[in-house]
Amino acid sequence: MNGRADSETPPGIAEEGDVEGAGVPEGDEDAESAPVIDDDGEDPAEVARRARWTASGSGALLTLAGLAASLLRLTGSSPALVPAAYALGAAVCALAAALGARGHTRRALWLLIAGVMVMALGDQFD
Repeated sequence: MNGRADSETPPGIAEEGDVEGAGVPEGDEDAESAPVIDDDGEDPAEVARRARWTASGSGALLTLAGLAASLLRLTGSSPALVPAAYALGAAVCALAAALGARGHTRRALWLLIAGVMVMALGDQFD
């Protein structure tokens, strides 16, 4: 119930209860099989592909940075907890890169945040 009389409904627009022709203008029966394009004109598959590449690339980059920092801190005079924290953060970021490559970009983002937080926490022990 939208409070509008039937005579006020413009022709060609389906009401909520109408099933026949809902959302598809006359003559566009193939419109449902066409790829869906966002308002920006981008294909959702391309957006998802870009998100996967971004998640896996940033995860790999943070993994390498964490391993390098772990090796540098291991050779220094810092406590053993510091390189272990960097290595653990790098392992979490590696897991995030693997999940991002498989398409689980939200989980990968949260794991990247957690991995960087573990590395930052390890830096605080120094």
